[in-house]
Amino acid sequence: MTEKKVVLTVEGLKKMEAELENLKTVRRKEVADKIKEARGQGDLSENAEYDAAKEEQAEIESRIVVLEKMLKNAEVIDEEEISSDVISIGSKVKIYDKEFEEELEYVIVGSAEANPMAGKISNESPVGKGLLGHKVGETIEVETPAGIAEFEILEINKAR
Repeated sequence: MTEKKVVLTVEGLKKMEAELENLKTVRRKEVADKIKEARGQGDLSENAEYDAAKEEQAEIESRIVVLEKMLKNAEVIDEEEISSDVISIGSKVKIYDKEFEEELEYVIVGSAEANPMAGKISNESPVGKGLLGHKVGETIEVETPAGIAEFEILEINKAR
């Protein structure tokens, strides 16, 4: 079974690499120090600090494995290839939501970088998937969990 490709922007790749580096060089040492300190308190069978530190260590190691796997399977979007004519991963789009009569701005990113609260939606989300391949002036209908949403595409730019 082949691993799923993880689509990343250059910015997303840098953030992921920085997180991995921080986990390996800073967080591992911090947790090792917590474990060492907790061991010094004696009986480990009833030592909540030790248990918490071991749990934190497991979470860090798990996240390191996940990040390494994602980076190994990363497909970085070349920002030079992003068109401002057609929506693709890496596009910054301004759309008009006809139901709520409001303009929205999103950057289309891979699922690993998605953060809707920061205006970054996944290419696999209903709206992200619905926008891909469309041009300024087009009106699209997207099936969302809340029902059919209708959007008019107002602008397409390269995300920076």
